[in-house]
Amino acid sequence: MIQVDEEIPNVIIKVMTTDGPQDIQTQEIFANKKVVLFSVPGAFTPTCSAAHLPGFVVQADAIKEKGIDTIACMSVNDVYVMDAWGKTSNAEEILMLADGNADFAEALGLDVDGTAWGMGVRSKRFAMIVNDGVIEALEVDEKGLDKSSAEYILSLL
Repeated sequence: MIQVDEEIPNVIIKVMTTDGPQDIQTQEIFANKKVVLFSVPGAFTPTCSAAHLPGFVVQADAIKEKGIDTIACMSVNDVYVMDAWGKTSNAEEILMLADGNADFAEALGLDVDGTAWGMGVRSKRFAMIVNDGVIEALEVDEKGLDKSSAEYILSLL
C-alpha cells in the first residue's frame, strides 16, 4: 500500500468532459496542485451515496478555503456512472474520476476483492491529501466511514 511521503503513481483513468469521456493521467490531476482525493467502493452504493460523497459536496467550499485546488472522487466504475452520480449528487465542485479497470486502485495498493458481493475488484474507502503529487496524509477506512469523511479530512487541513 502506498504511504505518506510517496508519489502518486501515474495511471490513465477516465473523466467526463463536455466533449465526452476523456483519458486523463493521474499526473495531470496532481501536478502543481494541492488535491484532496477520496475513493469509494462504488457509486450509488448506500454509504457512498448517503454520506461519503454528500459530505464532500457540503464541505467543498470549506475544504477549498484551506488551500485545496481540487477535490476528486474516485471509484472503480465506468465514466458514465461516475458522471451520472456526480450530477445526481450536485457534485459540481468535485472532479469525478472513473477507475473502471481498478488500475489506479491497484497501483496505490488500495484495491479490494469484492467478488464475494458480485462487485469484482474495487477500491477501498480512503481519502488522501496530495501536494504536487506527493501524499501528505492518507486515511483508510477498513469498515464504515470515519477517517475518510470530509469532516475528518477538513480537520487535517
